[in-house]
Amino acid sequence: MTGLDTNVLVRYIVQDDPEQSRIAAECIEQRCTSDSPGLVNLVVLCELTWVLARGYGYGRNTVADVLRGILSSPELRVVEDEAVWQALKYYEQGTADFADNLIGVLNRRAGAPATVTFDQRAVKDLNFELLK
Repeated sequence: MTGLDTNVLVRYIVQDDPEQSRIAAECIEQRCTSDSPGLVNLVVLCELTWVLARGYGYGRNTVADVLRGILSSPELRVVEDEAVWQALKYYEQGTADFADNLIGVLNRRAGAPATVTFDQRAVKDLNFELLK
C-alpha cells in the first residue's frame, strides 16, 4: 500500500504541471493496484476538496464527481469510506463544504448528537449547533 498526499492527487486530477502530473500519473497508475491500493486518508480528502473548489474553481458537482471516482476506484483505499460516502451525500444535497459534512458524520458516529460551530451553513445542513 502506498499513502498518497494531496498534492499528488491534485496533480493527477488537474494535470496543471506537466512534469509533476506525469510523475503523479506514473506513481498512481503503476504503484496503486487493487491488490496494493493507494491509501487516501480523511485529511487528504478534505484538503483535496478545498483545493479543487477554492484553488481551481471546481463546482460542487465536479468536486462530488471526483470524490465519487476516488471512492469507487479499486486502486484506491479511502479511510473510513462509509463515513465519506455519507458525508458526500450530505455535501451533494446541502450548502456546507465537504469537510464540515465529514466532521458532522464522524462526530455522530463517535456518539456526539450535535457538533457546536459558528458556521451558519453547517447548521442548516447537519446536526450542528450554532454557538451564539
